[in-house]
Amino acid sequence: MKKLLVICGATASGKTSLAVKCAKRLNGEVISCDALLVYRGLNIGTAKPTREEMGGIPHHLIDVADPTDGFTVHDFERLALDAVADISARGKVPVLCGGTGFYLNAVLFQSGFGNAAADEGVRAKYNAIAAEKGKEYLHGLLQEVDAESAAVLHPNDVKRVVRALEIYELTGKKKSDQQDGRVPRFPYEAFAFDYPREVLYERIDRRAAQMFEEGLVEEVRGLLASVPENAQCMQAIGYKEVVEGLKNGDNQSTMRDIVQKNTRNYAKRQLTFFKKLPNLHWLTPSDAAVEEVIKIYDR
Repeated sequence: MKKLLVICGATASGKTSLAVKCAKRLNGEVISCDALLVYRGLNIGTAKPTREEMGGIPHHLIDVADPTDGFTVHDFERLALDAVADISARGKVPVLCGGTGFYLNAVLFQSGFGNAAADEGVRAKYNAIAAEKGKEYLHGLLQEVDAESAAVLHPNDVKRVVRALEIYELTGKKKSDQQDGRVPRFPYEAFAFDYPREVLYERIDRRAAQMFEEGLVEEVRGLLASVPENAQCMQAIGYKEVVEGLKNGDNQSTMRDIVQKNTRNYAKRQLTFFKKLPNLHWLTPSDAAVEEVIKIYDR
């Protein structure tokens, strides 16, 4: 099979545009590796690519789950590996595009822990701790035993925080150690834009402001008519802040400022995560980026 092409990096860094341009050059199809793009109806707050932005390139793993579904990394892994096999069987290049590091890992690498490090009782214990003492307390427990995993996981991401604690309790090994000894499933080349921090933050702030201008608050109101506010997808940045803002009577300016701040913090965690990705090439943002990707991919 042909090498996989991976376009990753921080939110608002231009991944979709680069992936589409590269897919056109390489006769590829895009597999979205974004934890929110899988959900139908979450469009504005996810910056879901439009038909025009897809540029006629088939995109996989977008709109494959309802907002009320509990979509897991394992669900994604199964569907994404099927997509890789299908695209490869047709002689095309699978182009993985997204900023959800755990989703990319699930496709690119064989798991070092699997079901051997799974125990419903341990998981229930940590979920109970989160319910009783709060998400921040649970995140603090992870910080004590696996600071590297804690650095890339937000306290709101209870499911993955619990999973990291579960792995440590059952194996005595940090989940972050899994990244150091990963075994690739496929040959691949990965690329990400290397923006100066202040430029990336400006891009993030502009995108967040645009989301509110395009109707993010109305989108969230519409979702709340049929989706519980504690649904997995509603804990995501952009949605959770608007839900809280509506409950508190905040104006859109206040909500926007909070979304911008939280997104900038998320981008920091993404960059921390991707700095450890093997075969990652950092690109200078320019019109020449596509040529640089093709040159490295073809060598």
